[in-house]
Amino acid sequence: MKIEQIYTKCLAQATYYIESEGEAAVIDPLRETDHYLEIAEKNGAKIKYIFETHFHADFVSGHLDLAKKSGATIVYGPTSEADFDFHQGKDGEIFKVGKISFELLHTPGHTMESSCFLLRDENGKEVALFSGDTLFIGDVGRPDLAQRVFSDLTQDKLAGHMFDSLRNKIMPLADDIIVYPGHGAGSACGKNMSKETSDTLGNQKKVNYALNPELTKEEFIKELTTGLTPSPAYFPNNAVMNRKEFTGFNEVLKKNLKPLSVDEFETLSNESDVLVLDTRHQNDFVKGFVPNSYFIGVQGDFAPWVGTVIEDINQKIIFISEPGREEEVITRLSRIGYDNVLGYLNGSFEAWKNAGNPIDTMESIDINEFENQYQSNPEMDILDVRRAGEFESEHIVSAKNLPVDYIHKNLHEADADKTYFVHCAGGYRSVIFASIAKSKGYKNLINVEGGFGKIKTSEVFPKTEFVCPTTML
Repeated sequence: MKIEQIYTKCLAQATYYIESEGEAAVIDPLRETDHYLEIAEKNGAKIKYIFETHFHADFVSGHLDLAKKSGATIVYGPTSEADFDFHQGKDGEIFKVGKISFELLHTPGHTMESSCFLLRDENGKEVALFSGDTLFIGDVGRPDLAQRVFSDLTQDKLAGHMFDSLRNKIMPLADDIIVYPGHGAGSACGKNMSKETSDTLGNQKKVNYALNPELTKEEFIKELTTGLTPSPAYFPNNAVMNRKEFTGFNEVLKKNLKPLSVDEFETLSNESDVLVLDTRHQNDFVKGFVPNSYFIGVQGDFAPWVGTVIEDINQKIIFISEPGREEEVITRLSRIGYDNVLGYLNGSFEAWKNAGNPIDTMESIDINEFENQYQSNPEMDILDVRRAGEFESEHIVSAKNLPVDYIHKNLHEADADKTYFVHCAGGYRSVIFASIAKSKGYKNLINVEGGFGKIKTSEVFPKTEFVCPTTML
């Protein structure tokens, strides 16, 4: 038996390839599917099943492509409805793969069709639980996402289902079972996930608040729903997309990987419905960029931030990247369904600059300069663009919190004529915020390099007392 976890850090998402005696199953595949086929071919195996733990909201799954290429059967849990052929599994149904088997455990709560897959080895011993977004390491799936797709659901109803699923289906399982979740820290599908990507169920029973047997149902619902913030705008779009037929990844890549000359790029950039996306490192972006472009660096949590601040999944996009990373940008955009890419600037930003086209820059200062300016003017306006939970945990006393997650809703709270010093935790999100704000007429923004990570070590800035964050959302 072979178990391989394929972890995608950008999405904090785990997918799995499990093989036995020449047959294999894939759980929650990424949109680009060649990797699974290559593993199977290398091992002389045939992919028999594609198990989906639920209709994902945070990424576009590769189930359709993989099924077409491999002949595998797509399996979803009870209550599932989709516009393509799949097997609607039953609670307790057994699926044989070589000498091993998977039992579908229907565990509604994150969504109504959510299911876990319990793996038994060739001797019938329960060895692993592929828990999807039902059980994470340190947390469970948030119960408010499905209500944005189905109006008759509420987060309290779903939280109640989650309580029952955990108590009736998961907690009775043996302590030595290994839990393989769908996500880790950084995903917006849960509040306080661990950086670990697997654990024993027994340890989770000890440390995961959601598995505390002393919690009443009412207490559980309150705990699970406290601290939730609105999910990224693209989540409902992906959840709907995953229920329908959609274009395969290879076709998207072929269409979107289109080099544009400087003239072509400039012409498109002047169209009102086209967005210029700069994916280079923030240190390069601040030194010079195409006016009115959005910065979202591909080296960071690129896809989730695209889905958060570019609200229209069908937005026409042209982009600038470091030479050689164009395919990576398109791949990561496609993982969340942003397929309307018209091309990329051939020759990157240097080609634009060498052609004599206008450029914009962003003032960016290090912690020493930030300290000096604060000491000269303690009344300076500071924008902390971290999430509310991070801000509440600890911040500069005089700072105003405008999370970049909601920039299109909260930017009006800042004065376009004032000068603001903008910081996040490390310097990535602050440049996202400042780039979008500049494109909307906020010209007097100064980025603080190193963000709160550097500020914390400074004795110059008065900071609030540290409080352990209740949520990472």
